[in-house]
Amino acid sequence: MTQTVLLDVADGVATVTLNRPEASNTLDMAMGRELLATALRLEADRGVRAVLLTGAGKHFCFGGDVRGMATHGDAVSGYLNELTTNIHAGISAFTRMRAPVVAAVNGTAAGGGIGLVCMADLAVCGRGSRFTLSYTGVGLAPDCSTSFLLPRIVGRRRALELFLTNRVLSADEALSWGLVNQVVDDAAVVDEARALATRLAAGPTESFGAVKRLIDLSDPGLEAQMAAEGRAIAAMSVHPQGREGVGAFLEKRKPNY
Repeated sequence: MTQTVLLDVADGVATVTLNRPEASNTLDMAMGRELLATALRLEADRGVRAVLLTGAGKHFCFGGDVRGMATHGDAVSGYLNELTTNIHAGISAFTRMRAPVVAAVNGTAAGGGIGLVCMADLAVCGRGSRFTLSYTGVGLAPDCSTSFLLPRIVGRRRALELFLTNRVLSADEALSWGLVNQVVDDAAVVDEARALATRLAAGPTESFGAVKRLIDLSDPGLEAQMAAEGRAIAAMSVHPQGREGVGAFLEKRKPNY
């Protein structure tokens, strides 16, 4: 079976690669489980001093695997509860670990993919990168920490604009809104992000960890919010509007809510 999350550790830098390029790195159950296992391994490895997160292929992550969700029929609520439990625990571990996490956003980040960008401490994207939330476009609710972290990064009104209108944010807009720290040429995204991670790996890791812990303590509640997210998206997945939204997405038609 192909690994959906690849891990390589060298010189104190752990490179985590989402590895479903044929599906734009959408998050399915296998990836949720492997992402959690990877996060727990890195959290416990004192030799890891920085983490680089990126996606294989053209895109960073298109969010949840909507097509996979649809195959579960009436059991989709339980499926999403289990999926989000794994992914959210992984996000919590990445957020809390002492090592700084750098996201290298290649191509598009959508839905839960934006949550993975938000969980990173720093983010670098390409000039052609695009960001869109998409949840309400298919009649679902936010997950992957987006309802907690995104408003704290870009502000409440901007977050609501993205959630309610599903507008696409360009790389330059993402930079001006604070969603990413740096915009570079598309071909240079991973190299620039790796250079940043390497520089951080040579720094005072325990000091960086203390900074992260203090920021977390100043704004608690991430885990409780992600638990609420999991319940909300599971509930919406079996609501008539959620069913209509997912069906319209898969059938490439306008939803009728």
